[in-house]
Amino acid sequence: MLLSAPDSCFFSSSSSSSSMLFSIARLKPTTTGGLRLNSLSRNRVCKASLITSADSFEVGRLIGSYGFMNVTSYSGFQDVEYSPGDLGRLRVQDVGEGSVKIRLYEGRIAQGPRRGTPVIFKVYPGQRAGGIEADMMAANELNAHAFLQSSSKGFIQNLVILLGGFETKTGEQWLAFRNDGKYSAADYAKLTSEKISKTSSANKESWNRFEQEQTIKRRRNFVFKLFQGAMNGLAYMHDHGRLHQSLGPASVVLNTIAEREAAYLVPRLRDLAFSVDIRIDNLEEGPGTFSEGLWRRAVSAGAYTPIEKRTFGIADDIYEAGLLLAYLAFVTFCEANIMDSLSLQRLLESTFKLDLQATREYCLADDRLLEAVKFLDLGDGAGWELLQAMLNPDFRKRPIAEAKILELESANSILCEVADMGYCLYYGCFVKSIKSM
Repeated sequence: MLLSAPDSCFFSSSSSSSSMLFSIARLKPTTTGGLRLNSLSRNRVCKASLITSADSFEVGRLIGSYGFMNVTSYSGFQDVEYSPGDLGRLRVQDVGEGSVKIRLYEGRIAQGPRRGTPVIFKVYPGQRAGGIEADMMAANELNAHAFLQSSSKGFIQNLVILLGGFETKTGEQWLAFRNDGKYSAADYAKLTSEKISKTSSANKESWNRFEQEQTIKRRRNFVFKLFQGAMNGLAYMHDHGRLHQSLGPASVVLNTIAEREAAYLVPRLRDLAFSVDIRIDNLEEGPGTFSEGLWRRAVSAGAYTPIEKRTFGIADDIYEAGLLLAYLAFVTFCEANIMDSLSLQRLLESTFKLDLQATREYCLADDRLLEAVKFLDLGDGAGWELLQAMLNPDFRKRPIAEAKILELESANSILCEVADMGYCLYYGCFVKSIKSM
């Protein structure tokens, strides 16, 4: 589930329980002979080497589904009192389920130079089932990927790669992405918290303290690298004039969720259906697909000119990235069902009004949240300071994601060292120095 600011959309995933063996079903080509783009986006598609024939793909089993939700009536910074018992109640308030249901299938490319390449199909329903919104989302996602993948500046590994797509006779839009992993950051956090619950319920005397410390170090290492990869992907998008606008744990794909394999972890951003073009020329043309709500909030925050709106949009993505970091801390390092995304967001926004020092003091008094606090305490509280900066109520004071990772010897880079974790993060001016205790 994605942590999202009010008046925006977000995805949450639910895995399929299908036990069907992988069986190949070749889809017949459509009468249109390719992917249909709605008229709102037809002229914005950038050239990219995409496969648009259904005969070029083979489709396997259903592996999951997406449903997107709208935050309809929630307003942050309310004067409310909070107690731990409120968490369950807050999970279901003010959230409405959207009409677009998206299915995921395994598959592979059946012919051509990429024959045998595994893919994940993301299937948008036709207009009869999903309305025009489904077509708009599919076209916007295709446009975003086609533009980003055709950049003359090169491509980054921290975004999923669109290989092609097609439309069926029933109007469904099938987008084919290279299969670089089926698990999301949300899946990793959920499985990890469940593992913590099982461990804590076991006989503590049989738990090796040294092994426990090594497990925590590996987990910190994995989460750091996960967040670094997500920020690299976001920085690439911003550098190319694109906002993500639905960033959260479900929109970060992982090629592994094994913490011992952190050295091989490559996080990739997906779900660009709500991506917004923030190139100045485009902003001067007026609001585009899915951007009306964003620009309404920008004007309310005092951003009127195209440049100010662009700054607000980038800061809005950074805010969501801050909520992602908070989620990784409070879900991944705590037992299952202690915290969820909506509860955490309301705790930060409504109860403590984005005062991270007050949030820390509250969490420090709850033993169930202790490991999350320790994680953010690394580097003399650098994690809390980073969160405070990313969640700053004034969008003008939020940091930006640097466009590229700087070299170690660069005077402008800030090295984030994590002792005994075997890797370094370079975020330029983005992250303060972090040193493990």
